[in-house]
Amino acid sequence: MKVLNWVILVVVIVLFSVGFASPAWAFCGFYVSQADASLYNQASQVIIARDGNRTILTMANDYQGSVKDFALVVPVPVILKAEQVKVGEPKIIQRLDAFSAPRLVEYFDPDPCNPQPEYDQLPAPATRGVQALQEKPRESDSSLGVTIEARFTVGEYDILILSAKESDGLETWLTQNNYRIPEGASALLKPYIQQGLKFFVAKVNLTKFDQSGFQNLRPLMMAYESPRFMLPIRLGMINGTGEQDLIVYLLSPKGQMELTNYRTVKIPSDQDIPEFVKEVFPGFYKSLFTKAYEREQKKVAFLEYAWNMGGCDPCSADPLNSEELKQAGVFWLDSGASNSAFITRLHIRYTRNNFPEDLNFQPTANQESFQGRYIINRPYRGQMQCSQALQYRQSVRQRQEQEAQNLATLTNWKIEDIRRRINWLQFNRDSWWNPFKNNN
Repeated sequence: MKVLNWVILVVVIVLFSVGFASPAWAFCGFYVSQADASLYNQASQVIIARDGNRTILTMANDYQGSVKDFALVVPVPVILKAEQVKVGEPKIIQRLDAFSAPRLVEYFDPDPCNPQPEYDQLPAPATRGVQALQEKPRESDSSLGVTIEARFTVGEYDILILSAKESDGLETWLTQNNYRIPEGASALLKPYIQQGLKFFVAKVNLTKFDQSGFQNLRPLMMAYESPRFMLPIRLGMINGTGEQDLIVYLLSPKGQMELTNYRTVKIPSDQDIPEFVKEVFPGFYKSLFTKAYEREQKKVAFLEYAWNMGGCDPCSADPLNSEELKQAGVFWLDSGASNSAFITRLHIRYTRNNFPEDLNFQPTANQESFQGRYIINRPYRGQMQCSQALQYRQSVRQRQEQEAQNLATLTNWKIEDIRRRINWLQFNRDSWWNPFKNNN
């Protein structure tokens, strides 16, 4: 960390999901409907906790509409049983978001006439069960090639696990069972059927939902064991009305997770920016992300955070405790193999043309830390009566101009507009008689 000149206080500001992901949630399949409703899948948050071939996947959803019209279809690598699926805790996604989101840090210059010791580093701030339905034999529709491999209820969701021999048959089966399929679903279902994947189909049990007392649908979690380490995003493009943003929280006992079929680029970070950005930080980060996204031809994933969850520097939120990590799907804490969890936060903005493949991941032992971090330096604006005052004012003016240039480069905002908003430090000298005059 760089030497912090003239710093006496650090304030950390975090932007939850930086305006991209909804406070409700999203997932990696597509929505289907039992009514003529407008369904959109614009922003997603997914948690993947993985060790070896074992995975716990948490899917949140940003569904917009009446819960009676909600249903989703997600490809899964294995036939899931009732005990492998449960509803998750929405606050855990919010906690992971708060802990890992791009952040603004604020430093305050001390009086240059009363210098404080310099520090290489300042201390960081302190840091329902499954209800299975009556067992039924496998149900199949031989004419359509669709088999119901499992049927059960989890919380407010009724779940089906389907296998299919061909996509047209699956599309027909869903339509005949009163699911309104988005146009183009059959073509996107076909590759998953050819790979031998199954289909996780969930819809809301209205009686259970009313009994739950929740206002929004809760995340769904599933545990499975498979050598496939992937996230299906192509089906989610059916409901999208344009570019979609996906935040993936990858949890591992070893280190960073990385994509194998797309490039990963670190989001621009550790830049000094003007003071007024504190009031417009959401808009600042959206502009920064958009420029970086366009510079990379819209074909990369951005690393926004990578850190061992045992600590943070600076902390935008307290690290998750052991119980919260378990709620996020971390299953290895009690195994004795590892008591740590490393988080990788990836932000992907995608369209069907720019991301034609699902996301494939691999674990690594890379423990390098990274964070999207942006710095505000507050000048000292009190009276300065010493020989160092003029030099300090000159250095601050130079710093403020560099901050303006940094902001323009990061966002493509006009430099003239940025300069107009800066509260420039003035060059008026403080005379020795000012205290005498102010006492009258």
